[in-house]
Amino acid sequence: MKFTFSLLLVTLTTLVSGAAIQKRTPPNIPTADTAKSMLANMATRTTDAPGYRRSLFPLWNTISGTCNTRETVLARDGTDVITNTACHPISGTWFSPYDGATWTQASDVDIDHVVPLSNAWKSGANTWTTARRQQFANDLVNPQLIAVTDNVNQEKGEKSPDQWKPPLASYYCTYARMWVAVKSFYALSVTAPEKSALGDMLNTC
Repeated sequence: MKFTFSLLLVTLTTLVSGAAIQKRTPPNIPTADTAKSMLANMATRTTDAPGYRRSLFPLWNTISGTCNTRETVLARDGTDVITNTACHPISGTWFSPYDGATWTQASDVDIDHVVPLSNAWKSGANTWTTARRQQFANDLVNPQLIAVTDNVNQEKGEKSPDQWKPPLASYYCTYARMWVAVKSFYALSVTAPEKSALGDMLNTC
């Protein structure tokens, strides 16, 4: 799948050289109206598929050279990121849109799966092939991966939007648009409380 990300990888080599911290967003976030239409057409489930294990979703793919998916997102979402020969960031600045925090150590940043792997499993990924689950877990094309404060990501865990929302209410709109886009692309279902929460969040747009 390396050819899919060739344009992205070229872009990563020319990241901002100025001092301003870039507040980046994942790719292909739909408009609020498009997200509302997607949500209206989403299947609603009443039960969750059992049997989830994180190992069922292979992480992280090698994208180019020694750079894996995590390192690619760190470079994409950061400002003035410098990496060593193993592609590990040794300096840079990261803005976390979930909570508005800024970090200068990559160790303070996690790569969040906007739709958690366990939620995907419960809502349809249990029927996928391993290759499809690997694509989902390493998706750089849809707004599924984002660099955020590690503690905030850990607080979110496996929760859906009816159970957890970003600390910044100003980010509800973007977060809901990303969540809906990913679920729509992968034809994943939602629960009634999840659908209601997403609708409320989209109404803040």
